Amino acid sequence: MLPIMSFVRDFQNLSRSQRNAFVASFLGWTLDSLDFFLLIFCVKAIATDFGTKPSDVLGAVFLTQAFRPVGALVFGMLADRYGRRPVLVFNILSFSVIELACAFAPSMSVLLVLRALFGIAMGGEWGVGAALAFESLPKEGRGAFSGILQEGYALGSILASAAFALLFPLIGWRGLFMVGASPALLVLYVQTRVDESPVWLAGAGNRANRRQAPALPAQILKFLPTFLFLVLLMTAFMSFSHGTQDVYPTFLTVQMKLSPQTVGLIGVLYGLGSIAGGYVFGELSERWGRKRAIVTAALLAIPVIPLYAYGHNAITLGIGAVVMQFMVQGAWGVVPAYLTELSPAPVRATAPGLAYQLGGLVTSWNGRAQALVAERWGTYPPVLAITVVLVALTLAALASVGHEAKGAELSAS
Repeated sequence: MLPIMSFVRDFQNLSRSQRNAFVASFLGWTLDSLDFFLLIFCVKAIATDFGTKPSDVLGAVFLTQAFRPVGALVFGMLADRYGRRPVLVFNILSFSVIELACAFAPSMSVLLVLRALFGIAMGGEWGVGAALAFESLPKEGRGAFSGILQEGYALGSILASAAFALLFPLIGWRGLFMVGASPALLVLYVQTRVDESPVWLAGAGNRANRRQAPALPAQILKFLPTFLFLVLLMTAFMSFSHGTQDVYPTFLTVQMKLSPQTVGLIGVLYGLGSIAGGYVFGELSERWGRKRAIVTAALLAIPVIPLYAYGHNAITLGIGAVVMQFMVQGAWGVVPAYLTELSPAPVRATAPGLAYQLGGLVTSWNGRAQALVAERWGTYPPVLAITVVLVALTLAALASVGHEAKGAELSAS
């Protein structure tokens, strides 16, 4: 309870404008994640409906991840040029409308096209939201806010888990995608309560006077070594999260024969573990530094494998999933602050999101590849275990050789 009380106290000390910016960014990422995970939980049902295999449906996850860099680049450039708030509004409307369209997909081919378009919309939200949040918040306690902000992704998975457990038996996968269109309501909050980033506003005059194209190419070249490292690091991060999450509900459903209610409950529980891990390691990154927090969380995931992948019943698997996601999202909780602190002002809405989503592009076949190997081997646990070991060690090694800018001033220059 003490970490929660500490965060609540820090949140209350923010100004109203800062609180609204953080809430908008957090909810945007939460609802974006909700829409993504609804498909993850409905893989078997969609495969049955369209007469195909789960690995074919997980191809939709590949397309979503493959097109996310396009969204990060397009929406990020728009946000760096025209402001964080209006682009965030357009972004949220985009993925909400596409999610609704998925509910009416007449075939697997149409669904795949829609999930590619969803990837473009999803790819833009993270970078724009993170820029709005961290340009509005004070630098003190940035790690803790980073941990909570990133775990909007985990809260989205919790909401998807709960919706799957409670609503799927009643409305099916198509009805769940209709529910997934609800993020459009967030636009009203952003429009009426959220102010534009003060850092972006401070640099608006300089941008108008320069009368030049967006600064993306020059800025990317200027810190190209750092940017390339961040893409490599985010590739490992994406493999860490998607490698432990994307096929896990399918494993629980197909191999362990657990009911939708049990799978949904386990999803809710490991989502709560994710949020706790993100906050704890985000807070620790303020004391230890970003790198040490990432390395520690990554390595501590390895001892959890026996429970996570080889548990013999719902209880042991649930405990393993909770602890695993505590570590996975503990490492991830450092990411928003880490990437934002390293990015220059003119591309702060573009560069972090682009590095983030390019990492997703490199690992976009992860879920489908895991499913294909599991189908060939006839079992999921070895696939899950090998993934965790390889990715955790790689992530820890990469993070240890990188650099950080903890507490950097996020100015307009």
